[in-house]
Amino acid sequence: MRALIQRVTRASVTANGVPNGEIGGGLVIFLGVTHEDTEAVAARMWQKIAQLRIFQDDQGKTNLSLKDVGGTVLIVSQFTLYADLRKGNRPSFIKAASPEHGEALYDYFVSLATAELDGVRSGVFGADMAVDLVNDGPFTIWLDSTIWDSPR
Repeated sequence: MRALIQRVTRASVTANGVPNGEIGGGLVIFLGVTHEDTEAVAARMWQKIAQLRIFQDDQGKTNLSLKDVGGTVLIVSQFTLYADLRKGNRPSFIKAASPEHGEALYDYFVSLATAELDGVRSGVFGADMAVDLVNDGPFTIWLDSTIWDSPR
């Protein structure tokens, strides 16, 4: 599982031309799923993101988490995070999960976030989406579950 995480002052997503979700300050999480990912991987990914201390405290240090600041979250599925450009100029997405597997884990990830935080919004899996956001900092983090020694 891969996540591109952006700290934002605001963000919104439109799916198939219809407004679908809007947040204030918090995180936008672009989430990619691969074939080997499991619910255990999704749970660990969510816990890592939920506990990230990337919001400023009173001294201007990045010491606070989403919960600490009452932040909101916008989660958008993005299979293109598994683009492979090693051959040629046209991306291959063979490492991205099948739509059924990807959607199941995306929905599970969203349910984990929703169970823990108020203010969770999401895109529509597999839809043509437009994301509008204001990156705060800018502060962007790339998180790949392969960094963990957990079973897949």
